[in-house]
Amino acid sequence: MTVGPPGVRTREGNVQDSDAQVIARSRDEPELFAALFDRYAGAVHRYAARRLGPEAAEDLMAETFTTAFQRRHTYDLKRADARPWLFGIATNLVGRHRRAEARRFKALAKVPEPVEHEEPVADRAVARAGATGVRRDLAAALAGLSARHRDVVLLVAWADLDYEEAARALGVPVGTVRSRLHRARSKLREALGGSDPTAFREADAHA
Repeated sequence: MTVGPPGVRTREGNVQDSDAQVIARSRDEPELFAALFDRYAGAVHRYAARRLGPEAAEDLMAETFTTAFQRRHTYDLKRADARPWLFGIATNLVGRHRRAEARRFKALAKVPEPVEHEEPVADRAVARAGATGVRRDLAAALAGLSARHRDVVLLVAWADLDYEEAARALGVPVGTVRSRLHRARSKLREALGGSDPTAFREADAHA
């Protein structure tokens, strides 16, 4: 479920700024943009690591915030929460590494898994996948998705965006997000033998 962005104290020490306020102030005081990095660098890094692996995550996270800083004058200040914007930038950067991402998931699909006495991959498989711990069956299923379907399902499942936020991140209508997510989930269910690793996000998706 989406929550409001955490605040940071201003120079006066008693007022907390929204993401939009931080960005607005950073236009004249660039050093203040660091507050946005402090809030979201970890989340962006985890998202990048899950998609491209830990080796590429640091560079992609840094490039995300460099790009955001360069584009801060174009940010829509009516949007208090900058997470969709940042994850949209990160997703676009992932797009430059489509082949590497596909190769990563295909390679993970071939890695033998230890025997576990836990719930099957169907149950929260996507959300539980760590930076390097994408399950074999799930990795194979993700590798089989088209880029646009993989983007939307992973923004919802791994970046924890709701439908409207995912639409904002991708620059598409909410209806397009719903359609792509439906297609992606159908393909994942088929690949995972009827399991739906993203169904649990439905209750948290606000549109």
